Amino acid sequence: MASLVKICGLSTPEAVNSALTGGASFLGFVFFEKSPRHVAPETAARLSAGAKSSNVRTVAVTVDPTNERLDEIMRGFSPDLIQLHGHETPARVREVKGRTGAEAIKAVPVSTTLEIAVAGRDYNAVADYLMFDAKAPEDADLPGGNGATFDWDILHGVRLERPWFLAGGLDPWNIGEAIKRSGAKMVDVSSGVERGAGLKDPALISAFLAAARRD
Repeated sequence: MASLVKICGLSTPEAVNSALTGGASFLGFVFFEKSPRHVAPETAARLSAGAKSSNVRTVAVTVDPTNERLDEIMRGFSPDLIQLHGHETPARVREVKGRTGAEAIKAVPVSTTLEIAVAGRDYNAVADYLMFDAKAPEDADLPGGNGATFDWDILHGVRLERPWFLAGGLDPWNIGEAIKRSGAKMVDVSSGVERGAGLKDPALISAFLAAARRD
C-alpha cells in the first residue's frame, strides 16, 4: 500500500488536525480563486503551523501562477513545495523553482501510457515530483479536484526517474484498488474526503489515510 499521502485543499483546523494525526505526509493548500478550496497565504501558514514539528511537508497548489502570485505565496506562507497544476512548460517549472527556492510537483492530466512517458521525458530534469491526474471534463472550471478518475492500469509497471503521485477521484473506498492497480507509492486526495465542495470531512480524511496504508 502507499506510504505517502497528500491531503489537498485543506482550509480548516479540524481537517488539518485529522490529516496530521492520521499520518499524512503532505498538506496541500490551494491558491486558485476559482476553487472552493482557495485560501489566503496567511491562512495556510496559520493552519500548517504544526506541520514542521511533525515532519510533514507543506504544498502550495497553484494554476499557471504569475511571478507576483508566487512572491505573495512565499511571503505569506513559504511552503516546502509548489504544485503546478496548469499548463506550465518545463522551462516555467525551472523558473518557478529558481524564483521560490521550493521543490516542484508538476501535475499532468493523462489517459494513455504515451502521455505518461512524454511527461516523464519532458519534466524529468526540472520537476522533483510528477502527479498524474484525470483529465478535467470539458466544462470544468478547475483543472483538478473534480472527482474524475482514469484507468489506473496504465501506470502499472511504469518506470520513471522522478517519484510520482496518483490523483483523481480517489476516496476511502477505492484507494486500495487504485494503489494495487497503479502501483502508486504516493497518492493525493481532495474531493474524495469532502462532504461538499471544499468542505473537508475529518472522518473521511482519517478513513482515507487508514485505507491507504492497509496491508
